Amino acid sequence: MLMDKYFEEMKKVLVKIEDTQKEKIIKISEEIADRLEKGAAWHIMDTGHMLMFEGVGRTGGMMALQPIKITCEIENPVRYRPSVSKGAVGYDSIPGFADFVIGRSNILAGDIIMIGSVSGYKYFPVDLAIKGNDLGCLTIAITTVEYSNKLKSDHPSGLRLFEACKYYLDNCSNYGDTLVNVDGLGQKICPASGISASYIMWAIQSTVVEKLIEKGLKPSVYISNHMENASEINGKAICKRVIKNSK
Repeated sequence: MLMDKYFEEMKKVLVKIEDTQKEKIIKISEEIADRLEKGAAWHIMDTGHMLMFEGVGRTGGMMALQPIKITCEIENPVRYRPSVSKGAVGYDSIPGFADFVIGRSNILAGDIIMIGSVSGYKYFPVDLAIKGNDLGCLTIAITTVEYSNKLKSDHPSGLRLFEACKYYLDNCSNYGDTLVNVDGLGQKICPASGISASYIMWAIQSTVVEKLIEKGLKPSVYISNHMENASEINGKAICKRVIKNSK
């Protein structure tokens, strides 16, 4: 069954992450914990689907991790006309947009910026990493290195995301981000990047929690909204990234 093939291939990806990314996860988590201890903010920006919903605001997740949300709406309630744009235009392809985002966000020197992009070649995520580096931020990519290595960067520097950030974590998917061959279909199905990126994200958060506790700090963590007194507990902690243990 195709389902069994998917199970087999997805397990291989997760095992590869454990075998190849574990030491980097520990090193990165140590630096994140050090910066959080000094009052840094931890930002996450995902140009796709991987992290913005799974890694932020979840029960058992750290409150320190906060998204950079970008919205752009154009309202012009007059007669309709056919679009004149040549194909889709996304913010990840707009030169200078990273400057706008940093300028309008609450990113400060010394903060942590985690950037997710499966392909890792578009202008914006690369530029955000470069501008974050210039600010003295800790920049971390979660990307697919095999995929990215086969693509030419849109950025004038020629860098892909994994090359632009101080650190990168490989979600260990493949070129095209699909796992299962299907006879008669002519293409593969079942992406790996969503699950593998989440796997990495929770590995990082668990390790950061561990490192903060070793420092004598108690990180604020969400509990499920369905638990008793959840609103009160989450509400009291929502603005506190790290709380000193009372010993």
